[in-house]
Amino acid sequence: MPVITYIESTKTFFLETAASTYVLRIREDGILEHVYYGAPIGRDDLTHYYAHVNGNSCLIAPQEYGTIGRGDNRSPSIVVRTADGRTVNELRYKEHRLLAGKPRFEGMPQLLAGEKDAATLEVVLEDAVDGYEVSLFYTVFEKENVIARRTEVRNVSQRPLTVLRVASAAVDLYGLEDYEVMSLDGAWIRERHIHTRPVLPGIFMVESRSGISGHEHSPFTALVEHGATEHRGQVYGCVLVYSGDHRMSVEMDAFHSIRMTAGICPDTFSWQLLPGDSFTTPEALLIYSDRGLNGMSQGYHAVCRHYLGKCSQPDLVHPVVINTWESVSFGVNEQNVSQFIRNCEGLDIDIMVMDDGWFGRRNDDRTSLGDWFVNEEKFPRGLQPVIDLCHEYGMQFGIWVEPEMISRVSRLYEQHPDWCIHTPGRIPAEQRTQMVLDLTRPEVVDYVYDVISTLLSTYDIAYVKWDMNRLITDNGTQWLGADRQGEFNHRYILGVYELMERITSAFPQVFFEGCAAGGARFDFGILYYMPQIWTSDNNDAIDRLKIQYGTSMVYPPFAMAAHVGAVPYWATGRTTPFEVRGDVALGCSFGYELNAGHLSAEDRAKINDQIARHHRIEDMIDNGVFYRLLSPFEDDYCAWQLVSQDQSRSFVMVAQRTAQPNPRTRYVRLQGLEPQRRYTLSATGQTFTGATLMHAGLPVPIYQRDYETRTFELIAE
Repeated sequence: MPVITYIESTKTFFLETAASTYVLRIREDGILEHVYYGAPIGRDDLTHYYAHVNGNSCLIAPQEYGTIGRGDNRSPSIVVRTADGRTVNELRYKEHRLLAGKPRFEGMPQLLAGEKDAATLEVVLEDAVDGYEVSLFYTVFEKENVIARRTEVRNVSQRPLTVLRVASAAVDLYGLEDYEVMSLDGAWIRERHIHTRPVLPGIFMVESRSGISGHEHSPFTALVEHGATEHRGQVYGCVLVYSGDHRMSVEMDAFHSIRMTAGICPDTFSWQLLPGDSFTTPEALLIYSDRGLNGMSQGYHAVCRHYLGKCSQPDLVHPVVINTWESVSFGVNEQNVSQFIRNCEGLDIDIMVMDDGWFGRRNDDRTSLGDWFVNEEKFPRGLQPVIDLCHEYGMQFGIWVEPEMISRVSRLYEQHPDWCIHTPGRIPAEQRTQMVLDLTRPEVVDYVYDVISTLLSTYDIAYVKWDMNRLITDNGTQWLGADRQGEFNHRYILGVYELMERITSAFPQVFFEGCAAGGARFDFGILYYMPQIWTSDNNDAIDRLKIQYGTSMVYPPFAMAAHVGAVPYWATGRTTPFEVRGDVALGCSFGYELNAGHLSAEDRAKINDQIARHHRIEDMIDNGVFYRLLSPFEDDYCAWQLVSQDQSRSFVMVAQRTAQPNPRTRYVRLQGLEPQRRYTLSATGQTFTGATLMHAGLPVPIYQRDYETRTFELIAE
């Protein structure tokens, strides 16, 4: 069955996935009308649905792409200012095209799919008075139930135009009663906590104006049916494939229709279009699930795994790493790092990552960013001796860089003080005593590419942790004219993407991990280039329950870097057992953030056991189906589960944060198993049918103290 169908008699488009139908229609007046989005329906005549409503002062209609100044007073999808300063816009249908596969666009991350994997609808709208066209692209991923959307604006007039707002996607939903809006919010070391609130008349927004997607609000929202759970109920998700300023909004009008919009934040954006110019938005991913929040998440996990850049490489292996930062900090030198490596003897770790402090004159956070040459005082023989020692001890060598930054005290700043982002006449604002390089300038991008390429060409470096430790300030650049300063924030991100594309393409053998002061730039844009991201600077296992649970709403476990850290943990003072720290991190991209020389023989043995267990479930992390079972936002318990694609194996993690006096027995109901198949718990040898485990549940031992975990591995007979 085709996934996109056009019915000429009713001028209606049906976009169909395995579990949803999306319907839009060309009205007689040329307005592109949204008709339906939800569970699968027939290709019926829906012309009588949703006739527009005339109010005393506004025209309300379910539109695909709303404009401003012609009666619709809701948040517009697009605002274009003409040469005479007006912003009265009106879009009417011009033409459409049905395309096999997914057309690629330049300069930004995106889902990539061939003709067998997806189909695309392009609908062209025009403002014949102001002289611009808008192409709305809809790519349908049938199996994953995802519809990828983006927008392209073209100036077909003879006058310059300025785009003040342009959404990647908007959808008007009618008939949704008693829904809540979900967002993932937080701050440094407490990223992506789940928040929900009722959808009420008015507008709710989450956004970033900091130049990065940010700790505060992930570029994601979902409409969740009241009473929906992880496993049941209706959910509409929307996520942006973008790493810069974003706005996700949910607006309820006077007639209780809901408009969900996603795109670049208009507060920090404008774009000039000269005659013949065009602008393309980032991609937004829509999904409908009638299987609760897990159904939404599994669709996002699947498109990430199958179609998102580096994440879709079939032979990708996520290495087990150990990082120097939390044990050595800026004190890296040949002697200290060599001892750090020797301390790893006998452990089954793949890569030793040398973090901050190895370059320029770097002894603290006040100097040397931008000077990506080896600190000769710390490493008088260069990096080769420590790399050779890594190899001798059975590990590869990895390194930390922060390519987008510059320190005032640096050789680079002495040579190019104008390369930092700054406002003429003002002292550049510093955070963490550092500034940001102006990556809107081609010569700056070229410099960073050259210096990082030289490093990776000179040494056998298997892994790069790419950090970004501050937001953007002093927004603007002398490279752009006065009428184009509103383009700066987006052009900065385009510069980041160009740099990442060039470096990762030039060194395909290097594994890249994204990082931004922990998880401040955890988004599908970065994952396109780097197949895992440092989830948070918070390694506390109990805090990580919420952070990883919330992150999994959109992002798959393999995308989350999770390490076992030392205790007591610096951010909380909390001491958790070594086993607990391992269990919480085990189901993600795994590693260690400690000095193995400080461990007991017992804990060293536990490392080998943890790594062996991680490898046993690695195929499920990379290719399996992930289920959230018990939410740490609702209870003192947390549980999640991985199931192999063939349903023959499963891994379950259950955690308790605080012990309760005289507690009741807990039964965790599993998901995704074959009901009639028998599964053996590897630790005990007990066998149960999948139906028993899913409906009666798995009994969890009573915990006698705070901070306890249990893991279960199930193997089908």
